[in-house]
Amino acid sequence: MQLTGAEIVAEHLIREGCPYVLGIPGHGCLALADAFRGRQDRITTLQVMHESAGAHMADGYYRVTGQPLAVFTSIGPGALNTAIGLATAYVDSTAVLALTGDTHMHMAGRGVLQEIERRWSADNFRALEPLVKRAWRVTSIEQLPRVMQRAFNYMRAGRPGPAAINLPMDVQAASADVELAVPAEHLPMGAPSGDSQAVAQAVELLANAQRPVILVGGGVITANASAALREVAEATGAAVINTMMGMGAFPADHPLYAWAAGSKGTSCGLKLSREADVLLAVGCRFADETASSYQPGVSFSIPPTKLIHVDLDSSEIGKNYPVAVGIVGDAQAVLEQIAAGLRERGQPDYTSSDYLAEIQQLKREWAEQLERHRDDSKVPVMISTVLQQLRPLLERDTIVVSSSGNVQAQIIQEFEFYQPRTCITAGGFSTMGFTLPAALGAKLAAPDRQVVGLVGDGDFMMHMQELSTAVRYNLPVIIIIFNNKGWISIRDLQMAAFGEQTAFATDFMREDEEYSPQFAEIAQDFGCHGQRISRAEELEPAVRAALKAEKPAVIEVLVNREFPYTGTPALGWWDVPVPAYMVERRAQYERERGEEKLT
Repeated sequence: MQLTGAEIVAEHLIREGCPYVLGIPGHGCLALADAFRGRQDRITTLQVMHESAGAHMADGYYRVTGQPLAVFTSIGPGALNTAIGLATAYVDSTAVLALTGDTHMHMAGRGVLQEIERRWSADNFRALEPLVKRAWRVTSIEQLPRVMQRAFNYMRAGRPGPAAINLPMDVQAASADVELAVPAEHLPMGAPSGDSQAVAQAVELLANAQRPVILVGGGVITANASAALREVAEATGAAVINTMMGMGAFPADHPLYAWAAGSKGTSCGLKLSREADVLLAVGCRFADETASSYQPGVSFSIPPTKLIHVDLDSSEIGKNYPVAVGIVGDAQAVLEQIAAGLRERGQPDYTSSDYLAEIQQLKREWAEQLERHRDDSKVPVMISTVLQQLRPLLERDTIVVSSSGNVQAQIIQEFEFYQPRTCITAGGFSTMGFTLPAALGAKLAAPDRQVVGLVGDGDFMMHMQELSTAVRYNLPVIIIIFNNKGWISIRDLQMAAFGEQTAFATDFMREDEEYSPQFAEIAQDFGCHGQRISRAEELEPAVRAALKAEKPAVIEVLVNREFPYTGTPALGWWDVPVPAYMVERRAQYERERGEEKLT
């Protein structure tokens, strides 16, 4: 089949079942864009306003569907603009394919437009290589069928991740007689099960545990293992807590659910996790926030807690904590093995256990603590009040998207999710600017479901231009902006770690006054429904109006910016070094870092 390099790329994306390709045409990808133009009946090209937003959209789409999308860019700035989106996908183990234009092979090293070449010829692409699971620099058209096939296998096999393919302009435009790969003929089948002896040891530990806890990571969602997780939890009566990436894997209204541990954790999650006699951790990597910067006795007490760690990536097992049993395998396959072993033992009914009663009591106490941090009479309204009132207004399967900051922290502590792939959040890379484009990707993936983005004002301004994308393609997401006129999560951290007088460069000021754009009016100018509110009683009418608008909608909520009404308390511990010249605070920090700290 005689095809250009760009046509090979387009045809393979179609064979892989990609319904969309996202990007911005430029001189470095003109041939690629033209190949997409000729195939609009089979793959739809969506323009974004920034390449990083395209990567976030593809990321959001993948997190809902498990199907990778491709982002195409020109040479130079266009390609490098994908860096943050690719890094976010890499850290959170999601699959995105970047197709980046580059200098013609025969022109490399001459310093052509947008080429970086002082150290190596056409060196731009190397900046992306640490941010992806695998990268290919294609130097001849004949390589492309194999490279495209391998890229999709790399992204999806094992622990998922992004990939990048560098496409010199002349490779895109040249033609050759090639045979395209058939994806099904190269697709690995099946999921790796755990070692039977290790599984038996895990079953024995869980069956005899008095205070078992299951820590759920994002790997459970990736492996579609929620049903098996529930069976193991109910067979053992274990309390179930989650990492950021694991939210939604286990229903929040289940009696065994106990929220989160970690530096953004809850009183119930932290107490249960640090007092567990057996901890089953599935599909997680024990990042510093989950582990409260590894302070003994804060999130976990390993040892004496016996850790069973299940992960597809063997390098994660034993990396941060010693294991009693380490099992390499797919989360669904291993949980099903454990469930089968527990069924054979005929485990007792957990519903009348004293441990379940304790879990329920700890959850009630946490709910009471939250109520103490909500004051519905406060104007502007508190974030916690908005989250509490919002949940009943949304359908059970609503997809909620968030980035970093106080909003994300409070979602982890108090917003209920009931189904997997309904909580889409920027996890380990803690990326600002993720919410709006990722919400658009989620809406592409699930056009018949509600998609709501919850975002701070500083975060929103990093990619607010994508309201244009939402309007042009009629993607009726609802974006709720929590406007506190600053980087308030960082301001709160400055004050908590360094003292209240140290808040600096985090408030948005114009001369001596607080400053904010009128986001609701800006949204209206883009063509969205827009409304600004500041009181608790205004939220429900605003949400209902946004749902009825049947077009992209922005609800700007002026939220309280006066500490401590800006959020809920951080109950875990996070290692934030204090400068040595703050003598007393430095001494306190060193004590906390070096001692067991109980909350």
